[in-house]
Order: sequence, then structure tokens, then C-alpha cells
Amino acid sequence: MEPVTTAPVTTGKPRKINKIGTIENPEVFTNVPGHVIPIIEQEFDDFETEAGRFLGNEIEEVDFIGFRLKQGVYGQRQPGVNMTRVKLPFGGITPEQMEAFADGAENWAPLKKAHITTRQAVQLHNIPLARMESMLRHISKTGLSSREGCGNTVRNVSGDPFAGILEDEVFDPTPYAGAFVRYFVRSELTQLLPRKCKVAFDGSPQAGRSITSIHDIAFESAIKDGQKGFRVLVGGGTSIFPRIAPELFDFVPLDEFLKVSEAVLRIFNRCDELRVNRARARIKVYIDRIGMDAFREEVIEEMKGDWVGDRNFDPEPLLFIDDEEADAPAAPEGLVSPNGDLTEFNAFSEHNVFPQKQQGYSAIGVRVFRGDLSPEQWRGLAEISRKYSSGRARTTQDQNLVLRWVPNEAVYEVWTKLKELGLGDGGFDTLQDVVSCPGTDSCKLGITASMGLNKAVHDRIAELNITDPLTKQVDVRMSGCPNGCSQHHIASIGFNGASMKFDGKQVPAYLVQIGGRGKGPVANFGQRLKLRIPAKRVPDAVERWLKLYESDRNEGELFADFVERVGTTPFEDVAKDLTLPVEYSAETEDVFVDWQRQGLFEVIRGEGECAV
Repeated sequence: MEPVTTAPVTTGKPRKINKIGTIENPEVFTNVPGHVIPIIEQEFDDFETEAGRFLGNEIEEVDFIGFRLKQGVYGQRQPGVNMTRVKLPFGGITPEQMEAFADGAENWAPLKKAHITTRQAVQLHNIPLARMESMLRHISKTGLSSREGCGNTVRNVSGDPFAGILEDEVFDPTPYAGAFVRYFVRSELTQLLPRKCKVAFDGSPQAGRSITSIHDIAFESAIKDGQKGFRVLVGGGTSIFPRIAPELFDFVPLDEFLKVSEAVLRIFNRCDELRVNRARARIKVYIDRIGMDAFREEVIEEMKGDWVGDRNFDPEPLLFIDDEEADAPAAPEGLVSPNGDLTEFNAFSEHNVFPQKQQGYSAIGVRVFRGDLSPEQWRGLAEISRKYSSGRARTTQDQNLVLRWVPNEAVYEVWTKLKELGLGDGGFDTLQDVVSCPGTDSCKLGITASMGLNKAVHDRIAELNITDPLTKQVDVRMSGCPNGCSQHHIASIGFNGASMKFDGKQVPAYLVQIGGRGKGPVANFGQRLKLRIPAKRVPDAVERWLKLYESDRNEGELFADFVERVGTTPFEDVAKDLTLPVEYSAETEDVFVDWQRQGLFEVIRGEGECAV
């Protein structure tokens, strides 16, 4: 197999990458956060050429889409523009990369924002295809890559944003997440899978911050007989066929996890029967059909194949090694001291400041409203990260950001700087931290304006001024369609976009799931309510359900446990009147209009590209 010679933009040294992912000259890897995926300049030249051919009507769209998706460029519902999804393995990002996103949002994205996704990647929207190559080339100078951010490939490999710095960790899986990316990116095996494959690593299974239960393949740090390894889960997912990932192996040594992974992907790639219906072509469907025991036997048998003899599965040469502690900063001189009324700062500290296991340092959670950051905010975060932390930050699966290695003495001043950027709000990973997908703002499959509903629910929760600690643990998520990009299936209160008819006219509406649980040692999906609620009445429903929980729960009872005890009927009863129809008139017209939209609602869906 002939290797492909490439040159990473960070070092200029030659690098050889075999088509299946075994990497020669691994010593040239740049172990800097955000520099996990090698940058290949030729790919930008190829993108420019192929985009030019498509725009010049030399090739058909059906032939161009597959190429475009593998470069992380996705079609939007708006004609003539595209979204790019930039992969951030385990969420790692540097100040220079934040500034690159600022440039991308400012100079290429008309809406002047870059959006953090629920899988820790960053998306930029509404970019004309003719300008996409120049944007991708620009951000690549800082090591950012959109390679395989879309399409039927291994997507962004996600991880715990607190990996390596909190006490509850078995061991930090970050180096191995990096090795997984380096092994499979651009792999010949993973360029045209039956469907996409989502992967997660979690070093703290009891905390479950990486939500491993809903991933196609997931690795949880484990130690057995003094040896480090992973518990491996396979076959999770949400969408129209939600499944909690069952256990494949309770323990796989570190030197075998890549072999196990390739065996799983080889079996998946051979499932040609799944390609017939791409809407049901995930690993979970195959496992659901044959059972995990049979699938486990297939994996064991696959690892006896001839291909094993041609592979080096030792992850050591591919590890992402970054000694963050060695670069941990001392507190800057002349720091601002806390003064005056500290009520707001104390509220911020309650949920947004996390003492690290390394003495003298804290991680700071930055709550990002709807995951959207402006160029000014990206640059401000870069400056904060560079000055007050080790230059290490990570995006989260709740569309937020975590600054790591902040000296305790600097926490107050960092908060004041975040406030100046409009990012000083508390409530990180709490009820106030509402999560949503882009919905009809950009997605072809969107039914409803989930981003607009996000703001409406966010504002209602703020008005309620909830102080109860248990209620603040409730999480609310909404997706603009059933596919679940907001991960609404595992929310305490989860919504997915739908429609209904009043007086012969379409009304934007949501189906509801109650009592889901994503993080923590045990995950489960919410229970579906037997009702659908008009979009404009959803904030009222959320308020009623929160009050029901506060009034009827047992002492110390979590929301998911409350739902499990009382069932769905009480939730349906208190919201039933919100489902009642109205006749269309000037007085009721608002019900027929979606959030942050003008004009009567109409279901307009295009063909999604995830399964192309």
C-alpha cells in the first residue's frame, strides 16, 4: 500500500499517512491542542477545483455532494450557501484557533457568528461555495480541520472537557482519543460507511460528561488487575430509532482498543443491507437485529482475520501527549481583587468554577447562549485563555466552553473579563443552560425554529428566578426535527419539532419527552407524552412542569426519578389545555407563526445530506 506524503502546516515536515490509517513518521505529530488532524494542503486545492467544476456545471450535484461532505461542507436550506463543520477532537482549542474562528465569522459568515455544536465541533453558516475554500485554507493555518466533519465517516471524536483535571477520573483518555482520530481520519475504511459513526471517550464514567451512552462507539476509562484499558460500548444513538449503547467488552487493554475499533468498523462497513435504507443504517440497527452477543462474536472472529497481521495497533506512536501542567501559568501581577457586592460573582462561582485536582488551579465554565459566539467574543476568549490560563480550552457537549488551568487568584478577574464580553452569566450546565440545534435557521431537515424557542424558554426560566438546587439540575433541550441534534431524547424535558393543524392551517408544534437522563452512571431516554404543544405555548408548559415537580416531589428526589415514580399522566394533565385548537383570526395569529419568524408557518423540508 503506497503511502501519501503530506506536509502539516504547523511544522512543514513531511508526513506519510497510509490509506488505512497506519501512520509512518509519527514523531512529526504536533502535540498541541487542536493540532490532532494533519493538514493536507492538496485537499484545499482539490476542493477549489471540484467546487469550480460544480459551479461551472461540469459535474452534477449528486457527484459533488459526497466529495464536499468529506471535506466537512454541508448544504443548507438556503440556496447557494453552505455550512462548514470544523472538527475539534475532544473539544480542544487554542487561543490562535479562537482567533481563526473570529476571522471566519467576520470575513466569511454573513451572520457574524461561529456556533459550538452538541458534539464539540464548531460550525460556520451561510458561506457561498465559491468562498469556502479560502475560509478553510485560512483556518487551517492554526491546525483547524473540517476533514470528515460531515458525510458517512467517523465524525468528531468527543470527550470530557474536564478530562485530566478533576478528581473523579479513572484516568485521562485524551491521549487515546487523539490516537483514535489519527488512526481513522482519512482511512480508506471510513470514507463511505453505511452511515456516520459518532465516537466518544470518557475518563469519568460515574459522571458521564461525554454521554457515551448515545454514541456508535464509546470508550470509558477502566482499570483491571492494575492495567489500564477501556470499557467499550457500541450501538448507541438517538434520532427516530433511539438506543442506549450496550456493552461490547467490559475491558479492552490500551494496546488493543484500536484493533477492536477497526474490527467493529469493518463489520459495519460490510453491512451492505443497511445501505438500502440510509435512514436506518447505523450500527445500532444492525446490533438491534442480531443482538449484542452475536455481534460480539462477529467482532472476536473479525480480529482473527488476515488484516490483523498487516496492522500496528500500538497507540503509543499516535498518542496526543500534552503536558498541560508543565505550562500551567502563575497568577498574573496586578490582579483585580473582589470588591463591592459579590452576589453576582458568587452566583457565577457556584456553577461555573470547578477546583482542579491540581492544587491552586480552577477550570471555568463559560455559558454560551445557544452556542453562538461573535468575532469579538471569540477574540476576547482567546485573550483571556492566553493571559489567564495555559492556553488550553475545550468546547462542551452543552455548546459551552471550559477554560482550564486558571490560577485561583485570577478567577475573579477572569469573570470580570467574561462579563465585558457578555459571557459572565452563571448557570453553567444548569436549567438556565438551554440547548438547541439550529433548526430551520439553516438545516434542510428542520421543521421548526428551535433556536427561537430556545430564547423563549431561556427568557421564561430567567423570569421564574428559580433558586431551588434540585430544580436547577433540570435540563431542557429542543430539536427542530425528530433527528435529535440537540440530544433532546436524554433531556429532563426534551422537545422535537413537529406540526399540527388549527382551523385548516399549519401550526408549529413540538412533541415532548420527559425524564431523560444523559450524564451520570446510568442513562435513559425520556418518556413520550401523549400530546403535542404549539410552539408559542411551550414556555407555559415548561413553567407548569417545573412547578409540578417542585410541588409534588419527595424530599431530595431528582426530576428523572420523579417522572419514573409518577409517570407521564400528571404532566399531560397540567398541559392539556395548551393543546386546544383556536380559530384563525387577527387575535390568534401569533399561534400560527413560529418563534422569531414572520408570516404564517409552513412545513418546508428538504432532503438531508447526512445519508448521502
